[in-house]
Amino acid sequence: MSNIAIIGAGAWGTALSIVLGRKETHQVRLWAHEKEVCESIAQQQRVNEKFLPGQTIPACVTPCNDLAEALEGSTIVVSVMPSQHCRRLFERMRPHLHAETLIVSATKGLEENSLLRMTEVIAQVCNRDDRPALRIGALSGPSFALEAARGDPTAIAVASQDKELARTVQQEFSHASFRIYTNEDPVGVELGGALKNTIAIAAGVSAGLGFGHNSVAALITRGLAEMTRLVVACGGRAETMAGLAGLGDLVLTCTGGLSRNRSVGVELGRGRKLPEILAGMHGTVAEGIFTTAAAVGLARARGVEMPITEQMHAILHEGKAPREAIYELMTRSSKSEALRT
Repeated sequence: MSNIAIIGAGAWGTALSIVLGRKETHQVRLWAHEKEVCESIAQQQRVNEKFLPGQTIPACVTPCNDLAEALEGSTIVVSVMPSQHCRRLFERMRPHLHAETLIVSATKGLEENSLLRMTEVIAQVCNRDDRPALRIGALSGPSFALEAARGDPTAIAVASQDKELARTVQQEFSHASFRIYTNEDPVGVELGGALKNTIAIAAGVSAGLGFGHNSVAALITRGLAEMTRLVVACGGRAETMAGLAGLGDLVLTCTGGLSRNRSVGVELGRGRKLPEILAGMHGTVAEGIFTTAAAVGLARARGVEMPITEQMHAILHEGKAPREAIYELMTRSSKSEALRT
């Protein structure tokens, strides 16, 4: 029986605890920043009312508010905190992590100031001062938390150049309704999971403006092209973008009604301002808001053209009118469809 710590009890962290608890072969500790979340799960109904209402959490999942308690004796640590909290939390977690512990990042975002992927942040924080290097992988793919929690068939990927880590996570996490594929391209898998959030905001903007299926199909296709350009420029593989963490997650997030990033875009397209939208989200996070700024910075540093991402950045952070942004995308100079353009 494995001891698994899940750090972050938002919707996705809670869903992963349900998926792992469903196997009945793990002891799972679910760390929550909010004490009220722990109290909610500890009640007889065992439900995270704040972030994943209506989904019962198995008895083998223990909620806790203390990081040391959550990490004690864990063989696998799953990081599911918002990207902007990753560095700070791993600084606190570092004394409680050991070389034999496997770290799995399930956060789909980039650190806004450093432009680093989450596994890079974790390695930078933890693999220093002559300590043995931690073994780190990334988990990503098309996965709405609610659907995974209720047992809908779901397939995602675990990426690491450490093949043993990937195989271990595949074996420990896989279930009849939750299929894990291994992948040796953490750069592509992590960037795919992060960058698609920006394109999903664009798809939501299109819907909020009243545009139809033609528009979202164009955004998905050209969004995938610019995602692929950046992935390759950062050392990832183009073919990863045709897989679960690329095209799979992109289609889901751009078209699914459960997508928080798409929902933010819809409200922007309808004319609402970002602070008002965020105030109504009640603590939930749309990672694309933070990722967009980091993606623009990363693209400029690598000399990669990302017109959709640039326009979403202008809408989110510069107050640009959504209709004007779409018009500028449509009236750019004529191009070939080749991925480099």
